[in-house]
Amino acid sequence: MRAGLLFALVALLYIATGVLQSWSLALTIFNMGLVSAIMALGVNIQWGYAGLFNVGVMGFVALGGLGAVLVGMPPVPDAWSAGGVRILAALAVGAAVLVAAVLAWTRMSRGWVRTLVTLAILVVGFYVYRAIFDPARDAIEAVNPAATGYLGGLGLPILLAWPVGALIAAGAAWLIGKTALGLRSDYLAIATLGIAEIIIAVLKNEDWLARGVKNVSGLPRPVPFEVDLQQDPDFLARIGSLDPVTASSIAVKLAYTALFLVVLALVLWLSQAALASPWGRMMRAIRDNETAAEAMGKNVVRRHLQVFVIGSAICGLAGAMMTTLDGQLTPGTYQPLRYTFLIWVMVIVGGSGNNWGAVLGGFLVWWLWTQVEPMGAFMMSVLTSPLPETSPLRLHLMDSVQYTRVLLMGVVLLLVLRFSPRGLVPEK
Repeated sequence: MRAGLLFALVALLYIATGVLQSWSLALTIFNMGLVSAIMALGVNIQWGYAGLFNVGVMGFVALGGLGAVLVGMPPVPDAWSAGGVRILAALAVGAAVLVAAVLAWTRMSRGWVRTLVTLAILVVGFYVYRAIFDPARDAIEAVNPAATGYLGGLGLPILLAWPVGALIAAGAAWLIGKTALGLRSDYLAIATLGIAEIIIAVLKNEDWLARGVKNVSGLPRPVPFEVDLQQDPDFLARIGSLDPVTASSIAVKLAYTALFLVVLALVLWLSQAALASPWGRMMRAIRDNETAAEAMGKNVVRRHLQVFVIGSAICGLAGAMMTTLDGQLTPGTYQPLRYTFLIWVMVIVGGSGNNWGAVLGGFLVWWLWTQVEPMGAFMMSVLTSPLPETSPLRLHLMDSVQYTRVLLMGVVLLLVLRFSPRGLVPEK
C-alpha cells in the first residue's frame, strides 16, 4: 500500500508538470526518469544485493554511450583507409604485450630475473605499440577533422547498440573487478571513482575513437524525426487541428517512452526474479556476513565479480539508451555529480535492496533535480522583490539559484536517512 501511494504521488508530480507547464516537457523529464530508474537498478544490484560500493557509475554509463556510437554511426571509409587497420594492429600488439607480461610474471619463479623480464616486455612492448599507434591515430584524426576525424561505427540499427553498450560496460567491469574487488569497501570506492575518471579522460582525448570533445552528433534514431512527421499527410490527418510541431514532438517522445518502458519492465522483471532466486538469497547472505558465507563454501570474490559485472552492464545499457535519446555523445558532460552521486541518491532515497524502491527513487529524484531550479528561481525572485534590482544581495542570491538543486538533494537525503533510513520503500 505504501509503495503504491508513493508511486501515485510521483505520477501526480509528472501529471502536474504536463498540466501546468507542457506535456512535451513532462514527457522529456519522464523519459530521462525511465533511464535514471534503469541506472538506479544497476547500482541497486551492486549495493543492495551484494554491498559493493561502486562510485564509478559515470564510467560505465559513458561506455554505454560509446557503444551507441560504435554500433549506430556509419563508418568513415577515408579514415579506415588512412589508418584503421594499423589502429587495430596496434591494439592487438598492446593486448599481446599485456598477456605476455602477465604470463611471464605468473609462470616464472620469484626473483629479480622475473621482475627484469616483465619490465623488459612492458617497456619494449610499449614503444612498439606507440610506433604503430601514433602514426595511425594522426592519420585518422587528419581526415576531415571538422566533421569526422574518427573511424565511425558499424552503421547498424541503433537498437542493437543498447545490448552492445551493456556488453562493453560488462567487459570493462570484468577487467576492473578482477583487480579491484579484492579491495576493502572504501578503497573499492576510491578505485572505481578513479577508473571512471580515466574512462572519461580517454573518451575526451582519443579523437580517433569518438571525436573526443568535438562530440559525435546526428546518431540514428529508432523513432521518426519530428520534421518527417510534420510532412506526413497521414500524421497530419490524425492530429486534426492540433499544432503539427507540438504534436510531432509529443509523438516522438511517446515512442521513446514505449521503448524505454519495455526495457525497464524487462530489467525490473529479471532483477526481481534474480532477487527471489537461490542466487539472490546467496548474494544477500554474502552481503550480510562474508565470513559466514565463505564458511558455507561460497566463493565470495567470484560472486562479487558476477554482481559487479551485471550491475555495470545495466548502467551501460542505460547509457546507450540515454545517448540514443540525446542523439549525440558528449564526453565533456559526464560529471560525477549527475552520473554517480545522483544515482546513489536515487537508490538510497528509494530503498536500497528493493528494486521497486530504486525505480521510485529514479523517477522522484530526477523530477526534483529538473524542477527544483526553476522553482527556486521563482521563490528567490519573490523573496528578493523588495530589494532594488541593482542590489548586490539580490544579484548574488539570483546568481546562486542554480545551487538550490544541490542543496535540495542534500536536504532530501538527510531527511530520508533521519526518518526512513532504509528508504521510502524498504527492503523486505
